[in-house]
Amino acid sequence: MDNYQIQIIFQLVLSVVLGGVIGLERETKGKAAGFQTYSLVTLGACIFTIISFGLFDSFYGKANISFDPSRIVLAVATGIGFIGAGVIFQRDSIHLEGITTASGLWCAAAIGVALGSGLYFAALISTLLVIAIFMIFGKIETDYLSRLKNKKR
Repeated sequence: MDNYQIQIIFQLVLSVVLGGVIGLERETKGKAAGFQTYSLVTLGACIFTIISFGLFDSFYGKANISFDPSRIVLAVATGIGFIGAGVIFQRDSIHLEGITTASGLWCAAAIGVALGSGLYFAALISTLLVIAIFMIFGKIETDYLSRLKNKKR
């Protein structure tokens, strides 16, 4: 096994771990998209990005062939949008549910793209920020902001 293959294994395993960390937090809150979903989204985005760079390398410099790896990244962002749209629903005329899950899945895909691109530090910091948003901002929303809304009613 050469260094390139070891790097790919590292990227794929790390994508599952980081996606799983985010999914585990969602799982503890009883959300439908949890450990498996976030791991798969991050892994899938990582795979597509690795493929994109691999294809770019194989086509680079060949006559009459134009290949832009950013197109696959764009396709990942668009594709995850469809998955995200599937988890959003309107409970009644006031309440939408699933937007945070959809946003989290979108971020998980971006983390996978970062890992597939070799941007490990950006992926790690982004994962920590997503966890902080889910945990800290979620607590602020449920504890503080919900009390403010109830006082206005």
